[in-house]
Amino acid sequence: MMGRYWDGFGLMWLWGLLLLVGIAVLVLLAVRLFTGGTSRGGPAQPGGSGIPGGPGFPAGRSQARLILDERFARGELTAEQYRESLKVLGEEP
Repeated sequence: MMGRYWDGFGLMWLWGLLLLVGIAVLVLLAVRLFTGGTSRGGPAQPGGSGIPGGPGFPAGRSQARLILDERFARGELTAEQYRESLKVLGEEP
């Protein structure tokens, strides 16, 4: 009689462990959802912190200049548009 009661108890620790892991995953997903993921202030820069002037950004270049350089490199801007935008930003080519 006692053996039947204890048969199902052997796996109870597994259910408890799965429940604990599931709650931890839900908390982690909720934190990421409400804090905006892993990066803040835009996409992460390779090899750097994503902070203008910090590692991963060339020294002396603003975030606007970097975006402008990327758009020109992708072919979204002509050379004339690029030069005009640099003048608006007050930066030298």
